[in-house]
Amino acid sequence: MKKGPCPSLLYCALVVVVVVLAEARVSEAVTCNPLELRPCLGAFTSGQPPSAGCCDKLREQKPCLCGYIKNPNLKQFVNSPSTRRVVSACSVPYPKC
Repeated sequence: MKKGPCPSLLYCALVVVVVVLAEARVSEAVTCNPLELRPCLGAFTSGQPPSAGCCDKLREQKPCLCGYIKNPNLKQFVNSPSTRRVVSACSVPYPKC
């Protein structure tokens, strides 16, 4: 009589599936690049309301905002009142780093 696949084979297959899924999630991770916020430039500089594209990018870059605040080259821009206004208008909580 032939039995079903051995438990170790099933375990190995499960491990492979978990590893593949984990790698897929890593590839979907946000790339922190302040240039991604270009759609917000007008809102940051002229006081105009942020566009939907700007808000989408802010939400996408939300995990990066603390890194931008800690960057000496970006800190002055990220901490500006206009940036805080745009972030608030997009309903993105301003980070507490």
